[in-house]
Amino acid sequence: MSSAKSVTRSAPSSVQATTIVSSLLAVQTQGRGFTDLTSEVEKFVTEARAHDGALTLFIRHTSASLTIQENADPSVLVDLTTALSRLAPENVPWTHDTEGPDDMPAHVKTMLTQTSLQIPVLNGKLALGTWQAIYLVEHRARPHRREIVLQFIGGNQ
Repeated sequence: MSSAKSVTRSAPSSVQATTIVSSLLAVQTQGRGFTDLTSEVEKFVTEARAHDGALTLFIRHTSASLTIQENADPSVLVDLTTALSRLAPENVPWTHDTEGPDDMPAHVKTMLTQTSLQIPVLNGKLALGTWQAIYLVEHRARPHRREIVLQFIGGNQ
């Protein structure tokens, strides 16, 4: 158990939520893998004139997902793809295979990951850590057009 002396916290701040700004981000994937959305999301935050509040991302699909992961070493994304493939392999007799052998595994992978993210916006910037990026994870083998709803709620500049 850690001592309370090893924990620090800044003073609370408050903002009156005076604005809601929404946008639909369309992404053409190249098939299975990770697509970095961070720069597009940062552009949205800038265009929304977001200052302090919360940004929500929501993907409108059941065979693709969203995640925040390391952006420094690409091997992390390779290993995550391998791990998801081991957890939901294509070479098992799934009942639901209407759209091919990657159909049901894609649904399982989405269930294991996330369809929405919430990221604080502080002083007009995403409060991501140094090595964090926002990714769309395509779980299907072939390319797809994916839609992500972006919504900022908070105060703007």
